Amino acid sequence: MTEPAHDEAHGGALGERLNWLRAAVLGANDGIVSTAGLVVGVAGATDDRAALLTAGLAGLLAGSMSMAAGEYVSVSTQRDSEKAALAVEKRELREQPEAELEELTELLEGRGLSREVAREAAEQLTARDALKAHARVELGIDPDALTNPWHAAWASFFAFTAGALLPLLAIVLPPSAARVPVTVASVLAALVLTGWSSARLGAAAPGQAVLRNVAGGALAMAVTYGVGSLLGAAGV
Repeated sequence: MTEPAHDEAHGGALGERLNWLRAAVLGANDGIVSTAGLVVGVAGATDDRAALLTAGLAGLLAGSMSMAAGEYVSVSTQRDSEKAALAVEKRELREQPEAELEELTELLEGRGLSREVAREAAEQLTARDALKAHARVELGIDPDALTNPWHAAWASFFAFTAGALLPLLAIVLPPSAARVPVTVASVLAALVLTGWSSARLGAAAPGQAVLRNVAGGALAMAVTYGVGSLLGAAGV
C-alpha cells in the first residue's frame, strides 16, 4: 500500500516562513500608512500634482531605504550574537566535553524524557554533531540557517515600496476633486486586507486587528490632512 504524501512544513521552517510573511505584511502596512499620511497631508495644503508626486516619491524612497537599513542593522546584530554564542559553545565542547554532554542530558530530561533515554539521546546527538545538537537544544539556533541581513533588508525594502505605491498612485492619478476621497477609500480597503492577513498569520481573530489597523490609518490621514489644510489656509 502506498503511504500518503505528507508535505506539511514543520518546526523551524514553518516558523521562519511565517515570520517572513508577517514581516512582509507589516512592512507593506507601514508603507501604506506612512505614505498615505504624507500625501494626504500635502493634499490638504495644495492640489498641485507635481507637489503631490514629489512628496509621495520622497516618502516612498526615504521610508523604504530606512526600513531596509534598519532591518539590515537589526538582523546583522542578531546574526553576530548567534555566531558569538556558537563560538562559545564550540569552545566549551572542545574544553569540557563531559560537562557539555551532561548539560545536554539535563536539557533533554527537562523536556520530559527519562534520565536513561535523555542520556542515550544526548550521546547519539553528540556523536552525530555535538555543536548542532547544543545549538538547537540549548540555544535555539540552527547553525545551518542563520539569519541573513541582506534577505531581511531587501524584503523590507520591497514590502514597504509595494505598500507605499498604493497611496502614491491613488493621490496623483484621479482628478483633483477625487484625489483625497479615492486615496482614503483605497488606503482603508488595503488596511482591512493587511490587518486581516497579519491576524491570520498570527492565528488570531481578525476583527480587532482589522479595526485597530483601519482606525490607526484613518487617524493618521485625518491628522495630517487637518494640519496640511491649516498650513495651506495660512499660506505656508
